[in-house]
Amino acid sequence: MDLKALYQEILNEHNLHPNHKGDTEGATISLQGVNPSCGDNITVFLKVDSDGKIVDGSFTGSGCAVSQASVDMMLDNVIGLSKEEALKQAEIFMGMIKGTASEEDIELLDEAASLKNISMMPARVKCAVLGWHTMEQMLTSGLSSATGTAAHCTTENM
Repeated sequence: MDLKALYQEILNEHNLHPNHKGDTEGATISLQGVNPSCGDNITVFLKVDSDGKIVDGSFTGSGCAVSQASVDMMLDNVIGLSKEEALKQAEIFMGMIKGTASEEDIELLDEAASLKNISMMPARVKCAVLGWHTMEQMLTSGLSSATGTAAHCTTENM
């Protein structure tokens, strides 16, 4: 199997059989992320303990295969990490999409690295980063518990 086919298989698997779609009981922070340019609409739920560790997470909503798979892969990566470590993952992911991340850093993204070439499809970039932008906003808000809605993926956010 060539690399392109493998990446497509990973994306399809996370879209068709997501590990984290649904509600997280006891979520401490949730935020709805909306991509107004294409209609992707997700809500990310995180359960963060008193030490700042993400102990559980999930998402709900609808959107294209790329947005759904990307947020599922993101949650695979960040559950079990501290807020700071999760934000570092988001930084690496954004750098990968922009073409500025090192290959060594990209390897840290595990299956999310399968979206590396999404930058060659500009219409899909905003889909891929929606969940990551939503999580970043959640974790940098300074709130330990909150709910809300934010429009993401405007041209100044990418």
